[in-house]
Amino acid sequence: MLVRSQRGVSLIEVLVSVLLFSTGVLGMAAMQLNAMKSNQTSSVRSHAVFLAYEMADRMRAGRGDAQAGFYDLAIGAELPCVPSPSETGCLPFQRDQAEWRANLASQLPNGTGGVVRNGQRFTITVQWTEERVGGSPTQQFSFVTQI
Repeated sequence: MLVRSQRGVSLIEVLVSVLLFSTGVLGMAAMQLNAMKSNQTSSVRSHAVFLAYEMADRMRAGRGDAQAGFYDLAIGAELPCVPSPSETGCLPFQRDQAEWRANLASQLPNGTGGVVRNGQRFTITVQWTEERVGGSPTQQFSFVTQI
């Protein structure tokens, strides 16, 4: 009886195991990358919500000016008064608008915002871009409140 031994079987098993392991590691790396992108997007959206509430609080503090329409501000519109640290010529609502716009620009990518009044209801809109993380170019968060 002739006995033949198999050669190279264990090498093929090792190659298949390495291939499966590599595929799993690449899958885990892709999941980690997606998780990081989602975390970045979530962080930016949280900042946008916080900043919208910040403007609502500023308007509640200056309720009379808000109800008179002084806080109305179109997205992308130039501010009528941009205060400098030493300047006191701006009115309180103008200082609020300038500080809010500065916060939007510094905390959100290409961040800007606006306020639209409809009677006693105010719509505060915060806008930013998410191109860095592969999202749609412009994102918006709108918050409706009554003062």
